[in-house]
Amino acid sequence: MVPRLALAHRGAASLRGVAPPSGAGGGEGGAAPPPPLPSELLYLGPDENITPTDINWIVERAARRGYAMPSAFMSSKPDAGINHKEFGVTSEGVAVFLHEALRNMGVEPAQQPWTIKLTGGPDGDVGGNMLKILHREYGPMVRVVGMADGSGCAEDPQGLPMAELLRLFELGLPLSHLDKASLGPQGAFHSAETAEGAGMRNSLHNRVQADVFVPAGGRPSTINGSNWRDFLLPDGSPSAKVIVEGANLFVTHEARQALFEHCQLPIVKDSSANKCGVICSSMEIVAGMLLSDEEFIGFKGAYVDDVLGILRKLARSEAQLLFAESRRQPDISMPKLSESISHAILRVTDAAAGQLDNFAPEQKERLWPLTREHLPPSLFDSYAARIAPKLPWEYTKHMIACSLASRLVYREGLQFVAGVPDATLPELSVRYLQQEQRVRELAEEVGASNMENAEHVRRLLLQGGVRAAVERGMQ
Repeated sequence: MVPRLALAHRGAASLRGVAPPSGAGGGEGGAAPPPPLPSELLYLGPDENITPTDINWIVERAARRGYAMPSAFMSSKPDAGINHKEFGVTSEGVAVFLHEALRNMGVEPAQQPWTIKLTGGPDGDVGGNMLKILHREYGPMVRVVGMADGSGCAEDPQGLPMAELLRLFELGLPLSHLDKASLGPQGAFHSAETAEGAGMRNSLHNRVQADVFVPAGGRPSTINGSNWRDFLLPDGSPSAKVIVEGANLFVTHEARQALFEHCQLPIVKDSSANKCGVICSSMEIVAGMLLSDEEFIGFKGAYVDDVLGILRKLARSEAQLLFAESRRQPDISMPKLSESISHAILRVTDAAAGQLDNFAPEQKERLWPLTREHLPPSLFDSYAARIAPKLPWEYTKHMIACSLASRLVYREGLQFVAGVPDATLPELSVRYLQQEQRVRELAEEVGASNMENAEHVRRLLLQGGVRAAVERGMQ
């Protein structure tokens, strides 16, 4: 499977490039050439109820069956991988979208008090890690006024005790283990073991008022076309000012559109808000293609730090574009804009990949430095010598194309991409890649000079110079 993800990264490389290194760096020495790769490589990502034990068994089974790259067969491995729950990779992206949503509402979340309600318990991947991030980033500014999981729900308009919620998270316990003595005077826990408690749990996402609602777990289609009005208060306003979908499919398409038409409720769709888990899987798989398990474990700390930084950067780029497009096109719901962003990225990816396929073999060989735009710095800096010989062309091609597509769409916006005909998009995408490298070189030259306002000019070049150069070159 090749990566068809919205990926972008730092660094510079040139299409003029150099041939792949042969023998220097990355601990290659005189190692024997790797065995030939199969024509198609597959990888799997975990979902609910897949445990680390299951993942290890699957990878071990792939090795026993003779799969060429068993460590790259499945992601979220507990040892030679990046376990999603341990590092909260999905929640890190959700939290960035949440932050940008609040700022779009006029709330500076680290400086002003605000409230949140969640579905998904403290023992869950997304819900538990959201609690950890909320405490880390916002401290006393955030109050969790309601939370529900399979065992019941807890609610308090003054805020649930964060220390107690974090204790449950660390121990992997559901809300039923909440210390009731830690609740405030207005706090309450309702057990789902009683009919009344189950009803309170099932309605918490509608009943409790908060600035933000994050469905971080729960059943698909909980808010749907027949019950979306239950999310409204008696005056017709929504019980939360924004929804950031940490869990897939909690709100149906019909409910999203109905809430937008009724009260213009901003909803950050799951395909944007929680995509960082998928992107992290891609980062893990590419490392599995290049490294042994022992090598990965040896520098796992630095690699995970790099990956988390990339995830936050990508989430912020898409979130800022999403809210900017919403301000430009207020008559279009945010879920539709989210879908448009994904479509634009895939459209540019396909165009760029097709154009790269037309390159002569010697041109393809000089493309490997462009993987720096995608790969975490620690991987590229330590193992660059392995990239060209070990990564299949299909993977390398789509890595470069996806990285380019996300940067282009995030930087230039939907209207720019929509205005380019299919016939000219392949040429434009590669021209954009070429001019991007040239503008970066110029920007670095300006930044290193002693000219007045050098840093200001450098930022302007990076912000608008690529598009200007592309449009000038196509006149």
